[in-house]
Amino acid sequence: MKRFFILSVMTIMAVTSVSTASYGKGKEDKHPWVVDRFDDIKVIRYTVPGFEELPLQEKLLAYYLSQAAKCGRDILFDQNFKYNLPIRRTLEAVYVNYKGDKKSDEWRAFEKYLKKVWFANGIHHHYSNDKFTPEFTQAWFEAAMDSVPVSSLPLDFGTVEELKAAILPAMFDPELYASRLDQRAGIDMVAASAGNYYDGVTQAEAEQFYNDMADHSDPHPISYGLNSQLTKGEDGIIRERVWRVGGMYSSAIEQITGWLELAESVAEEPQKSIISSLIEYYRTGDLRRFDEYNIAWVRDTVSNIDFVNGFIEDYGDPMGRKASWEANVNFRDEEACKRTQIISENAQWFEDNSPVDPAFKKKQVKGVSAKVITVAMLGGDCYPSTPIGINLPNADWIRKEYGSKSVTIDNITYAYKKAAEGNGFTEEFVLRAEDRERLERYGKLGDDLHTDLHECLGHGSGQLAPGTKGNELKSYSSTLEETRADLFGLYYLGDPKMVELGLIPSLDVAKAQYASYIMNGMMTQLSRIEKGKNVEEAHMRNRKMIAEWCYEKGLADNVIEWVKKDGKTYIVVNDFDKLRELFGQMLREVQRIKSEGDYEAGKELVERYGVTVDPVLHNEVLERYGALNIEPYGGFINPDYRLVKRKGKVVDVEIVYNYDYAGQMLEYSREWSFLPSKN
Repeated sequence: MKRFFILSVMTIMAVTSVSTASYGKGKEDKHPWVVDRFDDIKVIRYTVPGFEELPLQEKLLAYYLSQAAKCGRDILFDQNFKYNLPIRRTLEAVYVNYKGDKKSDEWRAFEKYLKKVWFANGIHHHYSNDKFTPEFTQAWFEAAMDSVPVSSLPLDFGTVEELKAAILPAMFDPELYASRLDQRAGIDMVAASAGNYYDGVTQAEAEQFYNDMADHSDPHPISYGLNSQLTKGEDGIIRERVWRVGGMYSSAIEQITGWLELAESVAEEPQKSIISSLIEYYRTGDLRRFDEYNIAWVRDTVSNIDFVNGFIEDYGDPMGRKASWEANVNFRDEEACKRTQIISENAQWFEDNSPVDPAFKKKQVKGVSAKVITVAMLGGDCYPSTPIGINLPNADWIRKEYGSKSVTIDNITYAYKKAAEGNGFTEEFVLRAEDRERLERYGKLGDDLHTDLHECLGHGSGQLAPGTKGNELKSYSSTLEETRADLFGLYYLGDPKMVELGLIPSLDVAKAQYASYIMNGMMTQLSRIEKGKNVEEAHMRNRKMIAEWCYEKGLADNVIEWVKKDGKTYIVVNDFDKLRELFGQMLREVQRIKSEGDYEAGKELVERYGVTVDPVLHNEVLERYGALNIEPYGGFINPDYRLVKRKGKVVDVEIVYNYDYAGQMLEYSREWSFLPSKN
């Protein structure tokens, strides 16, 4: 699968070669890109170039889909942790109504904590999954709660005392609910994870439940458990609480479907039928309907306005089965799509020439479509932190028979670059002048093409061996799938075919990407990890695993080298051609692991190369990174859309940009919050 997160060096270095021609017709935007900074996070606003030029019908469609994208925010909060909603609402009640000293250290710490909770959609870090540690005391917070009107607190959860009994230990006891997603080897991952996908069941019980449910002879298996909470009742019986109209999360899903119905009313075919299919899935919760929707969606390559809305990605489930709610509304960037069109048209060549075992190659690549998009609205698990590339659908049989749709989100990468200009990162961590020069000249192109190849071809490449169902890799599935797609992109970025196709001017583009990728995987991404912790997030494990594996396999030829200079550590690539060969060798093995469902080999690869952090190197990276005063994580606030009416008739949709992070979060909690505090 599925997502490509912006973790490369180019996200945090200065980029001077990016054209601004498509962002305001060449006029440089004078408004601030970074609108808030706190803890390890910067909040960025993004622009939506080209929206004003869309025809009214497409503007209206985007407007209604954007409204639907706001309606599922509460769902994600509750999915991430069962007490997130009452905690968020209590924090907001204090933030809005507190009359005490707002210049005190306790208040500043409280404000930072709330901003982190908003950003992470809960009390656990959006990337590390570790629970936030409040820097204000429990006594101060209780006093603050007691000082605000009782009516402002989420009393739909219970009495004030019941509310305190639930949320205070969850917030302040460091041992309780310590990790939203705990995938350490050898533990009961379901019991150890604070996520709200399971209630009262063990990992063994969950595995048995879905093993018994699955039809193992079905060539078109549904995604069992994708849209439900698995719970054990007082009677000891395990059941699913399905997320649908009339089921769990109904009040929010009803709002989503209401806006989707309005979108359907202005949509043209084939999109009208696609939206209707999605509404029917939301009403029934029937995963066969979800497959029907996905097939129709992936076959639509003509609609300019496109969207993702639903329970999509399974990164947050330790079992890799249940999906978080997310939304994304976008439209095509026609100029940038020229490169993805070339890639799509040559998909069969890339598959045929892949270094993987011929038995695991697709004999006929079907339905590969890729485009560069301008995002118009982010929601759920795409907000505030968002991927820069998406490849869907996720069901292997749909991908095999109908293909996949890949997108690269260009206005988001552009906003990242503008927010990062002049921060000193390159000078601090890139040792060689030739590497810095290549990064400055080709860094964005390399990043964009790697994302295109990763999403368009990497996730869609290869096939399972007969008898392999696709769920054998369990908790290692996401990491290994991202590894496979990354390796595919890295391997082909250095292929002369890329020059022949006119996608790159020279293989210096690949050298820029290889140098930044290895540095990020082995070193600079450690800035995102808390001191003393190992790597937990799937994309970070993937990058570390690739870099560390290639370093070890290339030791004899000094392909990658650690260099010490002036007391600082650097990582450099000495032989780019041999590094590409190593990417190909690793891709062959990772594809074999997926195709054969080799759990033990996959586990060994991830645990050996992708998890453990060198504490000495980690400390150095944190110190050097901290001295630059750069936040390692970034996310976004959305623009607003307003209907323009004349004589009661809609004549336009106006876009309005926001610069107030807290204001948007409070507005969403006030106007777009539909779930009770206890679900």
